[in-house]
Amino acid sequence: MPPFVPLAERIVDALLASDPTLASSVGDHGVDDQLPDRSVEAVAGQVAMLRDAAHALSEVDAEELEPPEQVDHAVLSASVDRGIFELTEVRGHEWNPLAHNPGPLLYALLDRPFAPADVRLTSLAGRLAAVPDALATARAVLRDIPRVHAETAVGQFDGAAALVRAQVPALLAEAPGLRSTVEPAARAAVRELTGFADWLRTGLRDDAGPGRDPRLGRRLWEAQLWHTLDTELSAREVLDRAWANLDRVTEEIRTAAVELVGGPASDRAVRQALNLLADEHPDDASIVPLARLTLGDATDFVADAELVSLVDDLCVIKEMPEHDRGVAVAYCDAPGPLETAEVPTYYCIAPTPADWSPSRTESFYREYNDHMIRNLTVHEAMPGHFLQLAHARRYRGSSRVRALGHSGPFVEGWAVYAEQMMAERGFGGLAVRLQQLKMQLRLTINALLDQLVHCEEMSESDGLALMMERGFQEEGEAAGKWRRALLTSTQLSTYFVGYSQIAEIAARRPAGVPVRQWHDAMLAHGSPPPRHLPVLLGLI
Repeated sequence: MPPFVPLAERIVDALLASDPTLASSVGDHGVDDQLPDRSVEAVAGQVAMLRDAAHALSEVDAEELEPPEQVDHAVLSASVDRGIFELTEVRGHEWNPLAHNPGPLLYALLDRPFAPADVRLTSLAGRLAAVPDALATARAVLRDIPRVHAETAVGQFDGAAALVRAQVPALLAEAPGLRSTVEPAARAAVRELTGFADWLRTGLRDDAGPGRDPRLGRRLWEAQLWHTLDTELSAREVLDRAWANLDRVTEEIRTAAVELVGGPASDRAVRQALNLLADEHPDDASIVPLARLTLGDATDFVADAELVSLVDDLCVIKEMPEHDRGVAVAYCDAPGPLETAEVPTYYCIAPTPADWSPSRTESFYREYNDHMIRNLTVHEAMPGHFLQLAHARRYRGSSRVRALGHSGPFVEGWAVYAEQMMAERGFGGLAVRLQQLKMQLRLTINALLDQLVHCEEMSESDGLALMMERGFQEEGEAAGKWRRALLTSTQLSTYFVGYSQIAEIAARRPAGVPVRQWHDAMLAHGSPPPRHLPVLLGLI
């Protein structure tokens, strides 16, 4: 039997060397001068490597390993199997232009000061020089692009070109000796990025056709759900639990609304209460400052209530870069677990697009009102993603497996649980509690949408009705989520399923163990799939 830890380290090395996106996300800088190679030959080579890794892992007798290594073996096996599935079954690189966007990898070198400017610029020159070939490959392999993906990609590729134009000169000012190397590569990259956006636009002409259906269909979606969630729950069980949770939370929000507006516990009371709260909202100029203020408030609350141990890491709140917009309203961009430099976590929020009408902008900010921003900051930052991922970076196992095994259900599940924990303890008062319950409805509907869109051919009108009537969402939020359901698959299910699992584990806190100690223990093992947490905590 091959020793597991050396084998795991060899597989981790192979995964990092073959995937610059993965390496960048976990903080490994070994291939910082490269972009992913999506050519037919490269993908075939990566699939062969993954299959070799899967075979080697299958020869390990996991039952003879210690519990932490048993978990690592399961996590690494699942990651390898998921990679094979995505490259051979989903094959998103053949129809999704967003998979070819180099913007995030360029941004990682430009904006995160993990090394001196000359070091980052040297790597950046390599990535910029790789853009023309990478986009030529994209044109060669992309076929039958869904219209919604093309529309979103146009904005992101234009945003990537704007990123290079705006930020490369600023970084070159710190290392002007590299101008002769970087500037020609930057000009060529901008030309290729804008040209690729124009190429996508030609596919959006009225006479170009609708492209393929972005819905995966039940067979492929259910298989992807299994890989995404890494849980024993079936798609049917997820759907049934979501419908039941929607009914439960509906009753809770009706009861909470009465505390604010009086009258019978009804949907009318909920709408009246939410409308009152929506009147207090930010705008494009004030949303980021509001988030900064609420981060301080949430940090103080967590410390005073002794909910989770704090860290001395820096969290910077700023506008979302253009190359990332079009999918989510906000995200947390944390340093990877393998990052050794002291660099900040970014909590990014997207302001409304410049071409939105005043009424649509007003609708957006009524959804993301002052109280919802408080709840959003809990989710994205404190004690949600920022704090959880900071704890995860401090985990040290016998191998680097868990640095790569980043479970969406764990990360999103903790953040949603954090919303509930803060609201129930009084953070932001009744106003935030109502927004948190509304978010509970939203995450539950996320799971319903995810499955009904991809497997049941749910219509846009039915999807919008579900979100706006059962979820009490504003029209702008519902429209954006409909696009996200088409742009992604199975990610929207991670919130509900992950929350259900994390909340159940949190409720199993042993008698006499303080809340902070138990939460710290839950966060002390990286970000593994929640099903492994009871073993790591000694619950089974």
